[in-house]
Amino acid sequence: MKNYNILVVDDDKAITDAIEVYLTNEKYNIFKAYDGLQALNVLQTEDIHLILMDIMMPNMNGTRATIKIREEKQIPIIMLSAKSEDTDKILALNFGADDYITKPFNPLELIARVNSQIRRYTRFSPLIENNNVIIIGGIELNKESKEVSAEGVNVKLTPLEFKILTLLMDNPNRVFSIEEIYERVWNEPAFNNVDTVTVHIRRIREKIEINSKEPKYLKVVWGIGYKFEKQ
Repeated sequence: MKNYNILVVDDDKAITDAIEVYLTNEKYNIFKAYDGLQALNVLQTEDIHLILMDIMMPNMNGTRATIKIREEKQIPIIMLSAKSEDTDKILALNFGADDYITKPFNPLELIARVNSQIRRYTRFSPLIENNNVIIIGGIELNKESKEVSAEGVNVKLTPLEFKILTLLMDNPNRVFSIEEIYERVWNEPAFNNVDTVTVHIRRIREKIEINSKEPKYLKVVWGIGYKFEKQ
């Protein structure tokens, strides 16, 4: 079972510490921030699966932070607030929150709502539950079945092509030199075999790219090597 990462955002340290205790006991990994700006910074460096977000905070409040997060991410956000009016809950949900908990809250209710949102999110995000499946854009690679599809259409790769694509998709946006690709896929020194990699890359492009002349995913970084671009 994967340990999911939860970001707790509240300017009251006592609350973030208490939530950390509750959720750590449930085997969640906890990250903490004390305003919206700090939360955005955490999201730039950590793979977060759910956010508990206070509304009233300095520097950037929870509502503004939620709006910014929703510009790029669809991870679950549960709002925390001392305001219990229906209008406050409706506003929070309209700004992009998935759920709303009123302070002071029952720890068991908090845990139940977190578990519910995680289940719902992972049900529609196979990457989180299945480490054998990589999905980037319209390309899906299944390490277990050795199957690849591009924009919903199955494509047939040779074993070496599959190994190259797996290496690059396992490390999106990382640039690999041709020599490194050869040595990691063929398990032997590259020597003068760099042309072999170039040929295989070209064949992979022809199979997964809509336009292999202007690739969307499998890109060359001139003078360095290749990368699989995650936009």
